[in-house]
Amino acid sequence: MAAYQTIAEVAEAEIVEKKSRFIGRIAPVADEEEALAFIAEVKAAHRMARHNVYAYVLRGGRIRYTDDGEPAKTAGMPTLEAIQHAGLEDVAVVVTRYFGGILLGTGGLVRAYTDATKAAIEAARIVVVSRCVDVMTEVPYNLYEPVCRIAEACGARLQESDFAENVLLTFCMLDGTQALFLEKLTELTRGQSEIIVTDPFDAAF
Repeated sequence: MAAYQTIAEVAEAEIVEKKSRFIGRIAPVADEEEALAFIAEVKAAHRMARHNVYAYVLRGGRIRYTDDGEPAKTAGMPTLEAIQHAGLEDVAVVVTRYFGGILLGTGGLVRAYTDATKAAIEAARIVVVSRCVDVMTEVPYNLYEPVCRIAEACGARLQESDFAENVLLTFCMLDGTQALFLEKLTELTRGQSEIIVTDPFDAAF
């Protein structure tokens, strides 16, 4: 799996354009079902709003957007393009508009929906999701620091350390990069420590 960019959690930002409020809300979504549930949740929270425009981009090229009553291509498309321009996948954005009484024109609408989406993206924490594995081993206390040094040199990140009779360590690293770490770990522990490598999984790394 190729690495991709998404966001860590829901984020929100608001802009005002000629008295109209545009509230951009972005969420990480794993599939269409999650995207539609998020959109429904925002719509329910903003029932009194004039428009709840949305767009989402899922891995594999699945995209969808709606203008929700705004003139064609002035709302959903700019929202979608702002997501794509940021290079994000597996995200959904809803831009809620509370009409301020002044018409914005097509150019003004495109700009406002683009800016509201960008503001929401800027408020979010962007993460890179990659194919990873966890490497777990148990070592005596005197090997704790040497193991951590080797791990760092091999690009592994310490996820968990449990100090009991020995030290139980869990490291996360990119799948496909673990061979050197396993070799050095075996060498350091002289093959005395069991090393467990999990099946690959997707995680922010």
